[in-house]
Amino acid sequence: MAVRTEGTPCWVDAQLPDLEAGKRFYGELFGWTFDPDRDEALLRGRRVAGLVPKRDGRMPTTWTVYLATENAGTLAARIGAAGGRMVMDPYPVGPFGVLALAADPGGAVFGLRQAGDDDGFATVNEPGAFCWMEVYTRRPDAVDTFYATVFGYLGRQADPEEEGAGPDLDYRVWSPPGSRPGDGSAFGGRAVITDDFPAEMPGHVLVHFCVEDCDRACDTTVRLGGRVVAPARDTPHGRVAVLRDNQGALFAVLEEPRDGPGPAPETGAGAPARTGPRTEPHPEPRSSPESGDTGR
Repeated sequence: MAVRTEGTPCWVDAQLPDLEAGKRFYGELFGWTFDPDRDEALLRGRRVAGLVPKRDGRMPTTWTVYLATENAGTLAARIGAAGGRMVMDPYPVGPFGVLALAADPGGAVFGLRQAGDDDGFATVNEPGAFCWMEVYTRRPDAVDTFYATVFGYLGRQADPEEEGAGPDLDYRVWSPPGSRPGDGSAFGGRAVITDDFPAEMPGHVLVHFCVEDCDRACDTTVRLGGRVVAPARDTPHGRVAVLRDNQGALFAVLEEPRDGPGPAPETGAGAPARTGPRTEPHPEPRSSPESGDTGR
């Protein structure tokens, strides 16, 4: 198995009330097939995500990103000491290892995954696969300190001019410990929930998937019964849109620049994402779970 740096994204899953409808939606949108024996989506035979049945109707229909850890119990204690909280304490899930759900000081919920027989993603950073995580918060200072303390994230503030944004842009790009902060090692970022968002929107994590054509992905989403939340727009890092699937789960799609500078995407299981920050609001509220079931 690939050795993953603690705190880096290693898996995503969506809890859906209608699992078969979800398979039809994402199968057509991303070209996924599905393991008949496990709740896993495959891209050309390689693990890319989980689609799991939502067992509790009180839970939101949502995508969750899981961060790698060697010891979920030890990490859970660090999360509490740093001002976060456990939504669901670590519990074993057979071949999937140990899973848990936690929330940062701003309320954004994320998962923990202590590897079992497999190590999560078999590929990233290619069309149909995960490529970026983005934490939205109203408490940027507390959240920056939390992720640096718990996971050792190395961050740099995005330059508003380079991002084509106004001078008030507050966006932090995260790289794992031991790396040089920058887009070459970055796997995610922290954005601020500004006045562009509804007052009731809680902190949350937005999962991004690569696509070959962002506009076509938007059209396909609508045709399949989903919605475009934030229309496709160009950024220095590619064309991006925020979407909801046909059951309400929020996610983003990114079409990377075709002729842009920088290294080619990596596809190995341990490869970091190589994109940059997103800056487009997605002005719809989304409930934040107070308790959870990963569906495993």
